[in-house]
Amino acid sequence: MRGKAVVLDANILIRAVLGRRVRDIIMEYATTVQFFAPDVAYADAKKYLPGLLQKRDIDPSAAMAVLDRLASVVRCLDMELYGAMRQQALQRIAMRDVDDWPVLACAMTLECPIWTEDTDFFGTGVAIWTSDRIVLYLS
Repeated sequence: MRGKAVVLDANILIRAVLGRRVRDIIMEYATTVQFFAPDVAYADAKKYLPGLLQKRDIDPSAAMAVLDRLASVVRCLDMELYGAMRQQALQRIAMRDVDDWPVLACAMTLECPIWTEDTDFFGTGVAIWTSDRIVLYLS
């Protein structure tokens, strides 16, 4: 893969919808960095956002439109692309959270880091960046 790339976990997609900081970072670097997220990360965001939005008294239709617009910058990866890495990813993350294997498999397939707030990815052999440090990688 040419240039910088990063795989986003569902929690980063959710943060991009709920707040400005993460979304602003994504938009600022959209022309120089390739952003990816597995299809299941988008599915998780769509699953959990309505409840989070309701708690915050935010109009779900407007917020979900933000998530839909993010898809033009954060490319959704189908399991056909990363599925071959399933077993390796499961071996690396099984002790922590097996549900996170698609994010790890994407990063392994694309040979790039993960942007997450989830500590389950630490020690999996893939570079991890959190929101407070991601700009160091992106710039």
